[in-house]
Amino acid sequence: MKRLLACSILTALAAASATAGDAQTPVFDPHYLSEQVKTLASDAFEGRGPATAGEKRTVAYVISQMKAAGLQPAGALKDGKRSWTQPVPLGRFEITGTPSFSLTMDGKSEPLTQGDQIAVRAAQDGSTSVDIANAPLVFVGYGVKAPERNWDDFKGVDLHGKIAVALINDPDFETGQGDFGGKAMTYYGRWTYKYEEIARQGALGLLIIHETAPASYGWPTVKNSNTNTQFDIVREHPAEVHSKVEGWIQRDLAVQMFKDAGLDFDALKKQAQTRDFKPVTLKGETFSAKFNVDASVITSQNILGRVKGSQRPDETVFYSAHWDHLGVGEPDATGDRIYNGAVDNATGTAALLALGKAFAHGPKPERSVVFLNVTAEEKGLLGSEYYATHPLYPEAKTVAVINMDAMDPHGPARNFTISGSAKLGLLDDLIAVAKADGVSYAPDPHPEAGYFFRSDHFSFAKRGVPAISFGSGDDWVDGGLAAGEAADKAYTKDHYHQPSDQWQADWSFTGMAHDLGMLYTLGSKLANSHEWPNWSRDSEFRAARDATADQRK
Repeated sequence: MKRLLACSILTALAAASATAGDAQTPVFDPHYLSEQVKTLASDAFEGRGPATAGEKRTVAYVISQMKAAGLQPAGALKDGKRSWTQPVPLGRFEITGTPSFSLTMDGKSEPLTQGDQIAVRAAQDGSTSVDIANAPLVFVGYGVKAPERNWDDFKGVDLHGKIAVALINDPDFETGQGDFGGKAMTYYGRWTYKYEEIARQGALGLLIIHETAPASYGWPTVKNSNTNTQFDIVREHPAEVHSKVEGWIQRDLAVQMFKDAGLDFDALKKQAQTRDFKPVTLKGETFSAKFNVDASVITSQNILGRVKGSQRPDETVFYSAHWDHLGVGEPDATGDRIYNGAVDNATGTAALLALGKAFAHGPKPERSVVFLNVTAEEKGLLGSEYYATHPLYPEAKTVAVINMDAMDPHGPARNFTISGSAKLGLLDDLIAVAKADGVSYAPDPHPEAGYFFRSDHFSFAKRGVPAISFGSGDDWVDGGLAAGEAADKAYTKDHYHQPSDQWQADWSFTGMAHDLGMLYTLGSKLANSHEWPNWSRDSEFRAARDATADQRK
């Protein structure tokens, strides 16, 4: 009965879309979406890891589906013609053999097991081997240096030859008040920033203390994301942004470390939430690490299809999603080693293909519409970062980027959200489209998780391009907020970045199909107008966009 009710309400929502929105909005087929996700998340694709056989199968499959959808190749030029891909050179880094890590506390050396108490990434600073013996440990609070906020967690400490230990998220995460946006995470709260800052400080490395709430995910996600093969864009001076040791440790281990050094973890955490905090040495404690790194340069691929604009083809609306996941890694409790990535992000790739098919078979847009399927999102947004720094279509004339990452495969919702709390005209446009469709906007329910910095739209936003990452709603037609929030929590805890993120036969995909109608309408309106969305005047991305305004006249 509940399923019938959901379907009847979905029908009503679709009817509202046809009358209140664009009358030519196509109907998206849940079965098509389900079959695409089922295929992309099957074991045959081996978790879609970059630089693997799984990548080759994925790229070939997506290209075949773009062709079938009626799209034209939109990648790099070859002999004067567009190809289907953009080659993305990446540094590939993998720990070979069994790494050795240990802590010396009270004169006793305690070995640490990779993936258990500690999770260390393969060194990306140019080292082919790491051999650190008894490096002193220094607690640096949240590891933040923010002059514009008059905040410095380092206060002149010399970290050369030492390993820093830091908390995850921002100094005001727990209190909800302060100089870092309250509960909403700033970039200072992201682990990527903390590693970059520690390299600038000259330390041998950084160990981030994992806590589930401020990290927004559990230890399995940390383990699975950091103990496998790592990638980075090819850098001329990698040591400027990477130290030798980039890792995480379990909270319980950190508490014991602090206790054995005569320190109170909770008390020091409270001190770290204040501007007066000063670095604290963990007296009598040292860290040792020894491992070899296989470093090489590989070439992965971004995949691009296009519907060329009929009147202003040099102006482009982008839809984006990442095709990659974690590949084959450590086995779970059942022995499964394939990280299939059904929700994350076979759903986004399926959505991209469905939208491409709709535009290719619909009325010709005045502006061009490009469908960008990027690589290496799971390795740090690398595919989108490479595209954004090597654009195939001018960013000054990129109208907007609509990103889709981990969409909900269940039934319809009464609302939608975006990653983060950015203010921009593109969001206003989407809110208006959704309102005409009977769907409301709900601000990111977990801004403290820093999702704005964790999806591919961020690579474009940094360069001023109006960009959002769509988020499925949590107020389900069938079950309300309670059902939506419970499903989100269960996915994060039990499936996110785990082998169990697999296609399920009971997923209806009706909600995703409905949401794609809204995203199609948004893109169509932009592609058939002279509108140039922009960021709010107080946005940190506004200046970069305004700097290219003369190219849009």
